[in-house]
Amino acid sequence: MTPAPSSGPSPEPAPSRARRLVRARPEPGFTIETDGGTVPVVPGQTIGAALYGAGIRSWRATRSGGRPRGLFCGIGVCFDCLVTVNGVPSLRACLTEARPGDRVATGDAPARPPERSSGGRREGTRSPGGDGPGEAGR
Repeated sequence: MTPAPSSGPSPEPAPSRARRLVRARPEPGFTIETDGGTVPVVPGQTIGAALYGAGIRSWRATRSGGRPRGLFCGIGVCFDCLVTVNGVPSLRACLTEARPGDRVATGDAPARPPERSSGGRREGTRSPGGDGPGEAGR
């Protein structure tokens, strides 16, 4: 089977493209403060991924029975990974991007989703653009 001819300009030669990719370097990392300690973060990483990458597998317990909770679904459905970030409680660590200077408190987040606001968004959630209601105090 012969590939269809391209009508656009020819792509960059593969060896050149490969060399450029090999030389790519991520932005410098940073740390976030977590319960008095620090956790290394790669830019773009969520707080949940940073905690998990640092070997922290659970960071709160259920109210009933004290069962450990941490990163479970990783997509914001289960609410097992709730943390407090910069004083804003009940943020899902798996959806909240870590930012330089973040102070993360674990263990004191409630074991249930936050109440819905009148706008239909959950209180305490941060949007990727940083303009959500959870931005108070940032």
